[in-house]
Amino acid sequence: MKKCIEQLNSTKITFLFMVILLLSAVSCDKDDATTEDLSSSEVISSTELQFSDEAEMISEEIIIVAEDVYATDEISMTSKENYSSDYLPDCVVVTSIVTDTTREKTIDFGNGCELPNGNVLSGIINLSYAKNMEEASKNIALSLENFTFNGVSVEGTANVVRVRSNGNGNPQATTDASFNATWPEGETASFEGTRTREWIEGYGSGFWGDNVFLITGKRTYIGRLGNVYIKEVITPLRRELSCRFIVSGVLEISRNDNTASLDFGDGSCDAQGTLTQADGTEREVFLRRFLKN
Repeated sequence: MKKCIEQLNSTKITFLFMVILLLSAVSCDKDDATTEDLSSSEVISSTELQFSDEAEMISEEIIIVAEDVYATDEISMTSKENYSSDYLPDCVVVTSIVTDTTREKTIDFGNGCELPNGNVLSGIINLSYAKNMEEASKNIALSLENFTFNGVSVEGTANVVRVRSNGNGNPQATTDASFNATWPEGETASFEGTRTREWIEGYGSGFWGDNVFLITGKRTYIGRLGNVYIKEVITPLRRELSCRFIVSGVLEISRNDNTASLDFGDGSCDAQGTLTQADGTEREVFLRRFLKN
């Protein structure tokens, strides 16, 4: 009997030891997933960079839609002509409510509506701004309802300061935004800060394909793993509306005391860029998980 008990205890000890080893392995795997195997010189991983860039484009698309709707009002009211833009397709329903002091816009994409650049939006963007369209500068309040961008759920608000003519004689929108995004796989991230978009080509043409913007500013991006990145435009980012990507410009990405830079290229319409890590190491990166061309 004593021998059987000793064998039983030995079996239990062996079993517990195996459980501890298994838990340790799982823990190590989890830690590896959390750090994403970053070397000491790396500021951001390729995967996190893709999520970060998608977050940028979500915000960019929201503001493009808002500014297109606002510009339609502005041009129609100030030029006294029946102006219209062809950027938003027929599946988007824009509703206007005009009060004594404000204009309220509801931009409804329904359950899914594809824009000319291929991005699919659903839900509602709400806008509110002063009624008088002759003002040189105006605040536009923006909020979202059940909004998605290519399947990514987005919540948040923004305030846009819109000037009819900046120092270069171009329309300009400075947006202070705070958005939270949830990807279909359950990944989450947040991004907030200020970006300025100068409308350098195509304003008032009515044709979406010739619109070009230069983007500057600084934002904070909190990634899926809780890491905080400061993203600042060093060379203005060029967005041509005929392309769904940033085509040129340089963005600095900082985390802790290290800084990397992302060069969007020479103007080609692609989802590629050059990422230079803090130690000077360069590599070509692909900036979209959901799109390969």
